Amino acid sequence: MSLPKPYYQDDYCTIYNADCRKILPFLEPVDLVLTDPPYGINENDKKVASRRKLANCKDYGVFNWDKKLVEQWVIDSLIANSRYQVIWGGNYYKLPPCKGPLVWDKLNTGDFADGEMAWNNYGSALRIIQHLWNGMIRKNQEDRFHPTQKPVDVIKWAISLCPIQAQTILDPFMGSGTTLRAAKDLNRKAIGIEIEEKYCEIAVERLRQEVLEL
Repeated sequence: MSLPKPYYQDDYCTIYNADCRKILPFLEPVDLVLTDPPYGINENDKKVASRRKLANCKDYGVFNWDKKLVEQWVIDSLIANSRYQVIWGGNYYKLPPCKGPLVWDKLNTGDFADGEMAWNNYGSALRIIQHLWNGMIRKNQEDRFHPTQKPVDVIKWAISLCPIQAQTILDPFMGSGTTLRAAKDLNRKAIGIEIEEKYCEIAVERLRQEVLEL
């Protein structure tokens, strides 16, 4: 068995529409894994809806991928086949101690969490980025396509903190492609794996958009 034909590929990014458990054994090692796996906290049952009634929340449809944690062997495989790792929600998994988590402060004034943490093996002190992401109020009015999407600038920040200039980046739980978009903006190569085709389609559209320098 070998890697399937990519769903999409350009000079920087490659996307596979597949279950990452079937793809990972055939990938070459990468410099950096940067990903946001399911936490198994049943966020799907909440439908990512606001707990207030000031406005209608975006409907992401019915999804079931957050029913349980990803198998530990998948996380172990990612660590074994990369030099550095940034794993959002890594506290839900069995991972070595983290000297300095990456903290995203959402500047939230609503009823959701004030921020999110990423486990990493950078070995640096704790770092914090502030980036407004408060329901429908988001810095730069960035489009939100996926219920657990991170801002592009937050992912760029996480990449920039890597102790080396990571040239190959992997996101095996790609979602709508934010990691790939950030990597492409930084002229890095990236691989994304996503099981749902609708998000692969969104990621492709995002990658095809040209970013104009000011």
